[in-house]
Amino acid sequence: MHVESTRMARFRAFEVTPERFRKVATAALLAILVVIGTGAVVRLTGSGLGCENWPRCGDTPFPEKDGHAAIEFGNRVIGAITIGFTLALWLAARRVPALPARVRRLTLALFAGNVAQIPLGGLTVIFELHPLLVMSHFLLAMAMLALAVVVLVEARGFESGWARPLVPRELRLAGFVLAGAAALLVISGAFATAAGPHAGDSSEIDRLGEPVSSVYVHAGLTAVFGSSFLLVLGYLAARRADAPRLLVLALGVLGLLLVQIGIGELQYHTGLPWLLVLAHVWSGAAVWAGVVALAMLIAKPLASLSHPRT
Repeated sequence: MHVESTRMARFRAFEVTPERFRKVATAALLAILVVIGTGAVVRLTGSGLGCENWPRCGDTPFPEKDGHAAIEFGNRVIGAITIGFTLALWLAARRVPALPARVRRLTLALFAGNVAQIPLGGLTVIFELHPLLVMSHFLLAMAMLALAVVVLVEARGFESGWARPLVPRELRLAGFVLAGAAALLVISGAFATAAGPHAGDSSEIDRLGEPVSSVYVHAGLTAVFGSSFLLVLGYLAARRADAPRLLVLALGVLGLLLVQIGIGELQYHTGLPWLLVLAHVWSGAAVWAGVVALAMLIAKPLASLSHPRT
């Protein structure tokens, strides 16, 4: 009894440093990026029903010698690993002294959201890849990616400190408008995918709506997002003396965005080869993460983004 109480006391006294918490947050973010990619591979190789039931894979817990089953099962394993990282992040947040309660709640939401992918994935298989469920599966992953970015920025700020706002209030508001436009772009892209053909589809899978209309809506929202982004970028360039590192971050996101747009055009005009579609999805996830980080850092900059004027 004494030994058990001693162990419990040691556990309660165990503390996680801000640096270690930030490293776990980074690992969770990277895991979510990986599972977004593997989920896209499942869909684009026609492996979504490689395991025809859930959570088992056929008559056995593990897949037999079949490529589609291996791809689908591999994605499930990576999803479980991602849940493990988000669980570790939540537990770590509980052991970081003086960590704001809102950050602990964010880590719990991140863990819960990734756990929610399990029944959603099961329903997607049970209903034979209904496009609404496939789309919901993807959008939840993108929401969790955004949340992971927020947690990582919060972890970095808790570790190294925050700076005073580096830009005027109107630009901070513009950053949130930019993030909102990016969210609409992600959603419209998911609808365009659910409406149109792509690698991995079969004629037996129902689609949503008419693909050309969805693509045009997505293109229109791309223009809205691009205009918002150029506004923010121009403002940062004009005030680069106040926030040079924010400008560098914005230029990096712009580079990712141009690559992503180029891939999107190329895939549309080349018959949607699955490797290009995968690159489009992954680069889109990177742009989304970058925009969320940029919007947050515009509103709440890290101390490392500030520097004394000379």
